[in-house]
Amino acid sequence: MSEQSYWIIRFDHQMLIQGGDPQDGVFLRGRASDFGNPKDALLIGQWRGEPIYAADLEEPPNAIDAQLIGLRALFAHAGDEAFALAGRASQMIDWQKQHRFCGRCGSATFMKSDEFAMQCPTCALVAYPRISPAVMVLVQRGNDLLLARSPHFKPGVFSALAGFVEPGETLDQCAKREVLEEVGIEITNLRYFSSQSWPFPNSLMLAFFADYVSGDIQPDAREIEAADWFSRDNLPRLPDGVSIARRLIDAACA
Repeated sequence: MSEQSYWIIRFDHQMLIQGGDPQDGVFLRGRASDFGNPKDALLIGQWRGEPIYAADLEEPPNAIDAQLIGLRALFAHAGDEAFALAGRASQMIDWQKQHRFCGRCGSATFMKSDEFAMQCPTCALVAYPRISPAVMVLVQRGNDLLLARSPHFKPGVFSALAGFVEPGETLDQCAKREVLEEVGIEITNLRYFSSQSWPFPNSLMLAFFADYVSGDIQPDAREIEAADWFSRDNLPRLPDGVSIARRLIDAACA
């Protein structure tokens, strides 16, 4: 890492990016020494034909024209390609930090040289980066869409229903269970739309359309603040464009 490379530098759970016009570039470029020679730097891919590394710093590097930005805000600032790469970097940094010790015997682990894996030198347990599959479902009933809001959403925002896949479940089973548990609605005719890596945290979102079968909306108060049927012509405030939820809803209305 003595040569110039691109870097995704995280500090205080925010990304350090180049200052100025995002058209001039988003990720920092320099040598490892410019960033304090971070010992746990990860090579996570390429950006503009050059290697790009990721590192988490306890103090921001000096004498670098940079600004701090949240990961979500990076999408609006630099687009989906940079967001995806920064999301990958953030997930890999968290995985490396969270697996410094073996979960079976407690020994200090080391990074394998031939793959992204932390291995225990004592009992040989290997820990790979964690990916948690989650299903998102947009339920349709004629011209209406079933949308709900979590208490954690921005004020006024409604979205499609979603939940994590449980051990032993298929995606279809998860979709039907989540919708029934969260709003008391039964669905059918599940149709795959698309997927998105979602680093909040470590999720793989798999989005589906589904059709209403029966039931009246009965929100689970533990997870759902409000839910209702909305006409495609009169939708509430929707999630930001960075999320697959927005693309799913937009596709239903196209």
